[in-house]
Amino acid sequence: MHDDRARTLVAGRDGEVMRYRRAVERLRQLAQACEQTRRVPADEPFLREAHVFGDVLEGADPIDHLEIVLVLNLPPEEVSWGTHPPGTAWLVDFLRLDQGGVAYWWRSHQDPVSNHRIHDPVRFWSLDGPDKGVLDALAERRFDLLRGVTPQPQEERAEVAGELQAALDHLRAVRDSYWDRQWRRRHRSLSRYPEHHLWEAVQGYLDLLDARDE
Repeated sequence: MHDDRARTLVAGRDGEVMRYRRAVERLRQLAQACEQTRRVPADEPFLREAHVFGDVLEGADPIDHLEIVLVLNLPPEEVSWGTHPPGTAWLVDFLRLDQGGVAYWWRSHQDPVSNHRIHDPVRFWSLDGPDKGVLDALAERRFDLLRGVTPQPQEERAEVAGELQAALDHLRAVRDSYWDRQWRRRHRSLSRYPEHHLWEAVQGYLDLLDARDE
């Protein structure tokens, strides 16, 4: 998958590079902010895990942006690739994801974290708290201590096929509801509009279609 195409799925980038040291500091801040989300009253925590991947795990300095994955307590059909699932607007605001320097993706807790775009993710926060070992290893540039999760080629192809079908189902659902007044009302909040949801559904599906063909 070409990097330029992947970045069209990214929200909250300001186009400025980030020094490695600042990226690790930002990751620590994110881990603490993720921990604070547990204070929100709920039967089950909405945010379950946070992972980092990309150039920062290779020690690049500077990096274009910090790449993270946020794992949600939602079923896969509600976390279609490249879209903003229901209930995530407050997380974007709370974690300050739209303030630049961070590229983020959402995943269902029932799906693998890694996929065609997310390679070798390393968890830095979970419901057990911030992973101090991972954060310290990054601060010390001890990349040998980091362990990601990499799917085998056959598994990755199967996962792309499954996500592609889910993305197509989501795209059709958005198309079918797009002019429904109640649907449009429910999908209008803060700076987001129904058009955003349609665009993300299209882009996510095409991104997976390209990944399957490649």
